[in-house]
Amino acid sequence: MDSSVLSWPGTRLADMSRQLPEQCSRLLSRQCGIIAGWQAPSAGISSRDMRDLVRGGRWQRLQFGVYAAFTGEPPRAAILWTAVLRTGPQAILSHETAAELDGLLDKRSGLIHVTVPHSQHRQPAAGIVIHRTSRVIEVREQRLLPPRTITEETVLDLAQEVTSFDAVISLLARACQRRLTTPFLLSENLAMRARARWRAEIGQALQAVADGVHSPLEYRYVRDVERAHGLPPAQRQAPAVQNGGQIFRDALYRGYAVAVELDGRASHPDEQRGQDQRRDNAAAASGVITLRYGWADVTEHSCETAREIGTVLAQRGWPGPLRRCGPGCRL
Repeated sequence: MDSSVLSWPGTRLADMSRQLPEQCSRLLSRQCGIIAGWQAPSAGISSRDMRDLVRGGRWQRLQFGVYAAFTGEPPRAAILWTAVLRTGPQAILSHETAAELDGLLDKRSGLIHVTVPHSQHRQPAAGIVIHRTSRVIEVREQRLLPPRTITEETVLDLAQEVTSFDAVISLLARACQRRLTTPFLLSENLAMRARARWRAEIGQALQAVADGVHSPLEYRYVRDVERAHGLPPAQRQAPAVQNGGQIFRDALYRGYAVAVELDGRASHPDEQRGQDQRRDNAAAASGVITLRYGWADVTEHSCETAREIGTVLAQRGWPGPLRRCGPGCRL
């Protein structure tokens, strides 16, 4: 994540911190210069003192009952702290906002998502989306600030809100590829949820991700082409050396020297086509046949694609047989 998100105007706070109680200065340093009225007693400062600092132009109020111990535009970290403190003592950032902090999303969340215990009933605040859970202590990340959900809960929260299962696959794969979590940890947290949309499907997808699936197209290939038609299991993201460098093949039937490459892009730039051609030619020179398929081949013509791959594998010694994927199979 961009380091600027975690910066705040500490110099201005440091100038005035000599006049504040030590416990207040420590709290402000920890919370990027933000403090809530409900924290005043433990910080050794009164709500009246806070209001006086605002009236004197040294502090500013960012939300009802939440103050910044500096003037000027608050940085992102201060804005996030403001949302958490505005929502109450046990509030934690969650959903898109926690994903932003974890590096799971490559953009800032438009609204700030906060999760609170079921027992808390907070008034809505501008720009803040409030979620509720009975597991707020269990799902809180204990090591990082501002407080947020653990990565596994963040991923599963987002998976409940997307509109397609392909988006779920992308989310699970991205989280694991970026080494933010593992399929095992996601499975463990999924099992602890009393309710989960797509529970069985997510469980199957996590197994595929553990096996090396990196995209919705790869998952559909495994599910609808390979497994559905009885093809032998391929090695996912199989490493190989080509022209002195390392490459990874989407699927490699190693015992039969057949590789399958998948590309979900609707268009293929000339430069990319040239790279693919050189890669396929180099594979052929080493004895590996490469078959390439796009989105429509896997999603609309899965039976025909399976038949073609099965035929090539059979020519190279696979005993078969292919099987029908269902009553409407086009084998």
